[in-house]
Amino acid sequence: MSNEILYLLLPDYAAHEIVYLSQAVASDEFALKENPKYVNKVVAPTLEPVKSIGGFRTLPDYSFATMPDDYAALVLIGGFGWGTPVADSVVPIVRKAIEKGKIVGAICNAASFMAKHGFLNTVRHTGNGLEQLKLWGGDNYTNANGYVHAQAVSDKGIVTANGSATLEFAKELLLLLENDTPERIEMYYQFNKLGFCNLFPN
Repeated sequence: MSNEILYLLLPDYAAHEIVYLSQAVASDEFALKENPKYVNKVVAPTLEPVKSIGGFRTLPDYSFATMPDDYAALVLIGGFGWGTPVADSVVPIVRKAIEKGKIVGAICNAASFMAKHGFLNTVRHTGNGLEQLKLWGGDNYTNANGYVHAQAVSDKGIVTANGSATLEFAKELLLLLENDTPERIEMYYQFNKLGFCNLFPN
């Protein structure tokens, strides 16, 4: 199995939704890892730079046409591109990932995209609220009973989260990937959730 984690970015992606996961993969609390278990890679529709909501431009490692067949996880980062026609090109990529048993993550509008194409119909899941999942999903979304009103949900190798759950999203994916021990992943989560001053008061 390849050790690459593929972050799929569409134009006007939400850059903050990448931060905690990619950082924990590449570094520990002291420095960059010399031998990380996984490598972060960016996939976008083409090899042209893709712009975030905030205006940052990221140079992809792969386009949809050149991305590898083997990888550790496919992570769909949210943003405004999921409501545009370019998102349709992602459908076969996600379908293939699920069929091959790959870990798949989807946060914010990417979770709504998953609902729209029926990918959440057999798993417990969350997203930007049940009403948005129903709105985007229409007749293709048949698993409202599987919706959990939580920051992030992991079930059968699929992790979903709402747009405010960047840290919870990272935690669930780090656990699935066994990026570190559960105890150290929990410590990373608590440190970033509570903050230094709360965790280490005077």
